[in-house]
Amino acid sequence: MPLLFVLLFMSFSHAVGRDTITPAQPLTSNETLISSNEKFALGFFKPVNSNKSYVGLWYNKISKRTIVWVANRKDPVTTSTGTLSISDNGSLLITDQNSTVVWSSGVANVTNPVAQLLNTGNLVVREDEGDDGNYSWQGFDYPTDTLIAGMKVGVDFVKGLNRTMTAWTSDSDPSPSQYYAMMDIHGDPQLLLCAGSKKLGRTGPWNGYQFTGLPTSATRTYTGFDVSFINNKQEITYSFNTNLPILSKMTVNQSGLVQRSIWEESSGFWNEIWHAPVDQCDSIQACGPFTICNPNNLPICDCLQGFTPKSPEKWYYTDASDGCVRKTQLDCKDGTDGFLVIPYTKLADTTKANVDTSLSLEECRTKCLNNCTCTAYAPSTDVDNGKSGCITWTDELRDVKLFTNDAHVQDFYVRIAAADLDSAPSAFSKSRKWVIPFVIIFVVTMLILAFVGYIVWKRRKTRRARAIQESKNSFHDPGSRGLAARNALELSQGSDLELPLLDLGTIASATENFSADNKLGEGGFGPVYKGMLEDGKEIAVKRLAKTSSQGLVEFKNEVLLIAKLQHRNLVRLLACCIEAEERILVYEYMPNKSLDFFLFAKSKDEVLNWQTRFKIIMGIARGLLYLHQDSRLRVIHRDLKASNILLDKEMNPKISDFGMARIFGGDEAEGNTKKVVGTYGYMSPEYAMDGIFSQKSDAFSFGVLVLEIISGKKNKGVYSAAPHKNLLDHVWSLFKEGNNLQIVDESLGSSYDVNEVMRCINVGLLCVQDHPGDRPLMSSVLLMLGSDRAILPYPKEPGFSVRNVSYQMESGSSKASSSAACDTSATLIEPR
Repeated sequence: MPLLFVLLFMSFSHAVGRDTITPAQPLTSNETLISSNEKFALGFFKPVNSNKSYVGLWYNKISKRTIVWVANRKDPVTTSTGTLSISDNGSLLITDQNSTVVWSSGVANVTNPVAQLLNTGNLVVREDEGDDGNYSWQGFDYPTDTLIAGMKVGVDFVKGLNRTMTAWTSDSDPSPSQYYAMMDIHGDPQLLLCAGSKKLGRTGPWNGYQFTGLPTSATRTYTGFDVSFINNKQEITYSFNTNLPILSKMTVNQSGLVQRSIWEESSGFWNEIWHAPVDQCDSIQACGPFTICNPNNLPICDCLQGFTPKSPEKWYYTDASDGCVRKTQLDCKDGTDGFLVIPYTKLADTTKANVDTSLSLEECRTKCLNNCTCTAYAPSTDVDNGKSGCITWTDELRDVKLFTNDAHVQDFYVRIAAADLDSAPSAFSKSRKWVIPFVIIFVVTMLILAFVGYIVWKRRKTRRARAIQESKNSFHDPGSRGLAARNALELSQGSDLELPLLDLGTIASATENFSADNKLGEGGFGPVYKGMLEDGKEIAVKRLAKTSSQGLVEFKNEVLLIAKLQHRNLVRLLACCIEAEERILVYEYMPNKSLDFFLFAKSKDEVLNWQTRFKIIMGIARGLLYLHQDSRLRVIHRDLKASNILLDKEMNPKISDFGMARIFGGDEAEGNTKKVVGTYGYMSPEYAMDGIFSQKSDAFSFGVLVLEIISGKKNKGVYSAAPHKNLLDHVWSLFKEGNNLQIVDESLGSSYDVNEVMRCINVGLLCVQDHPGDRPLMSSVLLMLGSDRAILPYPKEPGFSVRNVSYQMESGSSKASSSAACDTSATLIEPR
């Protein structure tokens, strides 16, 4: 009985654990310190796929071990065992099994030292007599990648410490990476996100309630969730605390994102409640000087009122890096300058700003006007308690972001010349002297437009008549003349095609009477043949099959659309034929077939290198941007897939097959159809299930294509590493685990640009997000893909990743029924 009692006592003691280390009782590899409230644990751990050991801190009672602090992140234990001990002078030591010191906290000069894991998670060195809060050394002074409650980031002038948060290099390597968050103490203090010596993003200055560059939700998500910003002669630091029974942390991850998360016991996961950068405007490099960035606009950069682009040529191509310059120089001599008030802003970069907390806002305005170099001013310090203070800028204004509405984001006062204060155009002039000239100009303009309209109508009428007559003259079968004339008339009505009509004999001769030897392939439209005209020009001939699911409507749609579109990344339509019962489209010939031939071919002779794949991704993006925004029509393709991307002799991509495409009016954002057409695996959720299509549904298809190009796999099937998952699920799982490069096609080996690949994977996942509003426009996609300085948002879960859809199939068709319904079971969607 006594022996049983002793065993039970030993078992209980081991379960509870101890929270201290003394010179006589070190911590070995198989032991763990437990804080007295049992909230935190500290001990040796090995990262995933690593044989190296580290001393780390984690939450004790949650199912997913989460390391929030590492002592020896630069100096791992490489032997099988290690020991954490404290010397007689209070120095913490980590030694390997050979008693070699691999890490030391430094001398603490403590007479009777003890190391203790506090209830806050702070590992401290103190005198053994009692805890008076006076610590000779503490782990919270040396944060790693994570900030937990009570831990600070910033500068302690008394201790001479600059506490920063630095991301792990990888999941298997906690050593510091290039990404870190730090407190910028110059000017008006703010937190910075950096990569090496380059500033990536910033929070803006503290205004007494929050950082001006962060939404309220970033700092005050829950009642009882408190933040602290201290700015005095002893320290400039940021920290948070909570009086709720929740676990919260803020982490800088390996992708350069700062994330705030809450532990949800019910799901067993960390739930991200906020991250930064949120959008492109959170990047310091997004726009140049004297611009304002609005993430809800397209393009996102605009000049401040009173300024104009410094480099109009670059600005035209959405490159705002040179920023803007003044239209009118300031008039310091006569004091006629004024201030443009911009509400709801992240204040311009305050690194070089001047702060005077003794001035009122009006005194701040006067100070700025009296300084010829002053470019702007704003309130400082605690705006909620009436202590406005004063910030003034005397250099270029950079990184100004506009928020839609936030009561705690302050106004920004930009100094501009008096001539530019009222530069915005008004609907009506206040002066009566402009009324008569305006009426005259209006009447003359209407007369000119009427005359031009008559000329255009006359030309179209003549062209229609010529097209009908040429079609009639080309018919060899008298019985089919009525049908051909009717088709020609339908094609020519209401459109100025400027497209040649080839006769059937010419096409038959060019394709050797549609010889099987000339057949290139077959799609939903019908067979495609290679041909050569009499002048030696190679062509591709697409012939509508009599059994095709696509009919005259789709044929006319493609002719009317593509004849009006001209872009280097769109296939060029040369002519068409509507003779007899034939409906034929004649395209430029693409010698390298379609993208799916290279991506999914089993032959190792047809491998695309990474440079070519990246060129194809960029080309498709440019083609889609042209369709969505830059063409004279706004076109939604609706059937973007690998087999509809043709490749010319230089492997430049060309988007083809516009039979399913739709034109949008100027004020239309989305369309709806009861007849869902397209290809499984590429359809967005809202289109497949509800028939809703928009630029964002094309963006989803583009995202699938990007991930297919990187992986060399179709968006279908099962992967051994993750059973019952499609490609989107497979990529998403690897991305969350930080194993992005496992996605890359094995045939590429290691011959690819890692940064480009990582950027493309991130963009691909952004495009396939479940909710259309979360997906980027193609203009943003090109900016993110084309710049290694762009800050990419962290994607949300892809569409079709946790839900599945049952589709009713039309017999012999690739079209989905409009009655597709949600289902909780796992059903894969297979591309046609």
